[in-house]
Amino acid sequence: MTRTNLEPPDQAEIIALIAELDAYQDTLYPQECRYSLDIGAMTQANVLFAVARTAGGVAIGCGAIVLGTSYGEVKRMYVRPEARGDGAAQSILCVLEHAAHAKGCRTLMLETGPYQPAALAFYGKQGFVRCGAFGDYPEHPLSVFMRKELALEGVAQDVSEA
Repeated sequence: MTRTNLEPPDQAEIIALIAELDAYQDTLYPQECRYSLDIGAMTQANVLFAVARTAGGVAIGCGAIVLGTSYGEVKRMYVRPEARGDGAAQSILCVLEHAAHAKGCRTLMLETGPYQPAALAFYGKQGFVRCGAFGDYPEHPLSVFMRKELALEGVAQDVSEA
């Protein structure tokens, strides 16, 4: 059982999670094709940050949404490999979607890569569809762009346990 809540990202445990994500992405994509946020950027007022924790309080996953004027961008989604398949990613995304919706966000966008088929399948199951490049992103063969309209009917309201 995991519990997911909005938390500040500048915690040692979260910094370690982000370092794991960066190390993983280093094995997949060249640096110039990675568009990540650092911890400082994730502490800004327009960023929502969620952490999934085990029943014992250990951080096993995280994710962020950067709220812009016309959409929110999903960033830094990561769940430790040993915790995957237990609903942590869905719980993180659900908490983020509800928080973004509560702040007036109605569209989510994201950029991920083609060498992450599990992530692409996950986002597809969560209602994201492929789209063209957005914001300042260039069209690139190592980028996959996706969007989702936030219509929260039918989404579980109690997302603290997944």
